[in-house]
Order: sequence, then C-alpha cells, then structure tokens
Amino acid sequence: MKKQQLDPFDIRIINELTVDARIPLIQLAKKLKVSNTLIHQRIRKLKEEGILKRPAYQLDAWTLGYQTSAYIQIMLTDSKLHRSVEESLEAIPEIVECVNIAGRYALIAKIFAKNNRHLRDIIYEKIHVIDGVEGTNTTIAFETAFSRSVPLVLEE
Repeated sequence: MKKQQLDPFDIRIINELTVDARIPLIQLAKKLKVSNTLIHQRIRKLKEEGILKRPAYQLDAWTLGYQTSAYIQIMLTDSKLHRSVEESLEAIPEIVECVNIAGRYALIAKIFAKNNRHLRDIIYEKIHVIDGVEGTNTTIAFETAFSRSVPLVLEE
C-alpha cells in the first residue's frame, strides 16, 4: 500500500474540511490566505489520491427515531465466506458499518434500530438467515461519546 505524502498545507486543508466539508472553497482560500486556484488544485489532487472520498452529512440517528444502537459480532461457519456474508450484510440498511476482525468472530457490524424489538428482528430475521453465519454476539451501546476521522499530524 502506497503511503500518501501530505505536506503541511494539505493537512491544513484536510483539517478544515473535516470540520466543515461544505465550506465554500473561496471561503477556505481566504481562511488559509491562499488563492482559490491553489485550493482547487490541492483538493483535486487529494481526491485523485483517494485521501478525500466525498463530503457527506452525518445524520442524527436518535432524532430520526433510531433509539437502539448495537455492535454485533458475527461468527462464520467458514472464514472463506466472509466476502459473501459482508455483501449480504451490506444489503441490510440498518447496518451502517461492517469490519472484518481477528478472533473467534470474523465480523463486527454497527447497527441502528428503532427499538429493541426491531433490533431482535434484524438479528434473527435478517442476519442469522444469511448463509455462512454461525452465530452472533450483540453489545448494545448506550450512546456514542465521540466519533471522528483519523488524526492528521506531521511526521517528525
């Protein structure tokens, strides 16, 4: 995997965009005291290198009526099935993240549900029926203390 070379200016741009991805680029240029053209060029480069994916709004699950959030560890019948199980999990809209992990459980998924009954239905009627799923372990989350992007710091 190629390591991306970021200079201090790239890091300043990224840090500003992680605070407000929808800041007008002309406003960002003024804030960083550079030309609008330079901002456009750097952002294009960061997108081409795959560092910047896409700006997105973060929805508030609670306000939308999702009162239950949980992390579900998923045990597989065969580790070779993880890709097909991941694809099946991706089709379940309440699952917002799926990570391949080490240990007895091969996958962990973050899920939002309207309530505990909805969570139970998703686990038993949507996850347990997937070919290759042997079992699950569910941890209900009370709240998210914080969530952030990876830190950007200059290497010494």
